[in-house]
Amino acid sequence: MSRTKLIPDPLVFARIRALMLLSGERAASFGAVSRATGLAAPTLVQRYGSQEGMVRAALLDGWDALDRAADAAEGASDLSVKGAQMLVKALSEDSGDAADLPLLVRHLDDPTLRLRAIAWRVRVEQALAVRLGGGAKGREAAALLFAAWQGQLLWQTVGDKGFKLKDAVKRLT
Repeated sequence: MSRTKLIPDPLVFARIRALMLLSGERAASFGAVSRATGLAAPTLVQRYGSQEGMVRAALLDGWDALDRAADAAEGASDLSVKGAQMLVKALSEDSGDAADLPLLVRHLDDPTLRLRAIAWRVRVEQALAVRLGGGAKGREAAALLFAAWQGQLLWQTVGDKGFKLKDAVKRLT
């Protein structure tokens, strides 16, 4: 009979992603994760098999968290141009999940992680397209808005806050 997990996988995965964001993938060793979670290194080996398996599981969990954030953002945003802005803002403000996005997209060499990334992008673009009027024009505007939003996320880490997504939405609609 297996024992009850005192520290659930999602919490372990969040700590792994935090270590990786702070110091890179090599920082997510069994020893470092053990210190960050309070779990013994042999317990981590037993749960995940290898450091690579542990990191991959944490990254897959990150995509799951982004899917949940997208569910919430879609439910909270109107089917309008303003709703498109609300959707992007909600996905951007989710500090835990959105903060992991730059880390998650660094691992697109793994086919499974790549497919998760593509599925998430397509999902968000479809949600934006519906809010931007649908049809070919809505899909094109959604793809452009998604690209602008992701570019903004990339560059805001170096202090560029001049670009406003609401201005992009106005230009696209």
